[in-house]
Parts: sequence; C-alpha cells; structure tokens
Amino acid sequence: MVHTIGAYYRFMPLPRFDRLPAERQESILTVARRHFADHGTEAASYNKIIEAAGFSKTAAYHYFDGREDLLAAVLDGVLGRLLGALGPWVAAGDEPEFWDRLSAGAGALAAHLRDHPDDLALADPAIGQVREGDGPWLAWFDALVSNGQALGVIRTDVDHGLLVTVTAAVVRAADAWALARMKASPVSEGRVDGDESAQLWGLLRGLWSETGSFFDEGKSDAHRP
Repeated sequence: MVHTIGAYYRFMPLPRFDRLPAERQESILTVARRHFADHGTEAASYNKIIEAAGFSKTAAYHYFDGREDLLAAVLDGVLGRLLGALGPWVAAGDEPEFWDRLSAGAGALAAHLRDHPDDLALADPAIGQVREGDGPWLAWFDALVSNGQALGVIRTDVDHGLLVTVTAAVVRAADAWALARMKASPVSEGRVDGDESAQLWGLLRGLWSETGSFFDEGKSDAHRP
C-alpha cells in the first residue's frame, strides 16, 4: 500500500498483515530480512522469500501489495533497531559531555551492527529510504545539532535545517565506508573502529566549525571573478 507523506510516497504493509500475531509478523520479516541481506535489495527474489516464509503468493498479496511493500517493512525494522542502538539524543550540559555522548552513541551503533549482520548489510539502504524532514532518523540529528549549537560546539551562521541534513549525510557516508571496511576486515574491528571514529570526528568538526570549513570556501568562491 502507498501512503503519501508531504511530497513523498511510502510503501507499507496492508492492514491484514498488522492483524497477524506479532510472532508471525516477526517470522515473516526475519525471513525477508535474511534474503535481502544475503542477496541484496535489488536481487532478492520475492517468490523465494514467500516460499521460505511458508505461505503462498496468493496469501502474500493479502499482506503486501508487492515486493516494495515487503522491502520497505524490512528496512523500517532495520532503521528502528539502528535508532534503538543509538538511543534518544539526551542534551549534554557542556562540550566534553557532548562529544562523550556522541562517541558513546556511535560505539553502541557499531557494536549492534557487528552483532547483527543482517542489519549491517541493510543499514545503508535503510538510512537511504529516509526523506528530508521524514521521521525519527533526522529528528535524532536535529536534536544533536540543536544541542551542539546551544553549547557553541556547532556553528550558527548556516541554516539549521541545512546543517541537520548535511550532518546526517556525512554520517551516512561515513557509515557506508565503515560498514564496507567491517565486512572486508571483520578480524580487525578494534583497529578499524578507532580509525573510523577519528576520521568521522574530524569530518564533523570541520563541518561544524565556523572557520576553515567548506561553507566558507563556497562563500569565497562565490565572490571570485
């Protein structure tokens, strides 16, 4: 089923799926998540997922309009678990606490992904389905940026919404890079984690600083002949 949110469209399961027992819903989504994780969101077979979940294609259309509905439900679940690992952003009282909270959240998310390979495989597409201004993922970054600005950690000379969107995009790009390294080098988690964290914090400090950032570079370029 397609629901309109603002200017965007969102696929969702049909109401009959929501009336299934919670255990059955989770069983279906677990099977689907494993197939999408193993074979990719584009290549996974809808028919094979249905067969593995133990119901007919006819029955499947009582629960989902099609493959995109099922994939969206799976990715929503992945995103929910990522946010659960991060936990709500609790406003910090000073700059050291701000960075400690951010580091703790990033560490908890990395630990969750290491322990849940299906979520690891689907993290990037789950984050990628989030639209601007849509839902709790960007709300988490809105709270983070608002707290950082109140503490003087994050610049205030750039539009707040733009900073939230760009911060979320930087973290997503860093996550995609880190996830690729985690998949390629699972035995070197400790070394990779420290390297990833240092590089991500460097990117965020550069983005959030009022001096020497790419925003200032852009302003300078705009005035060049």
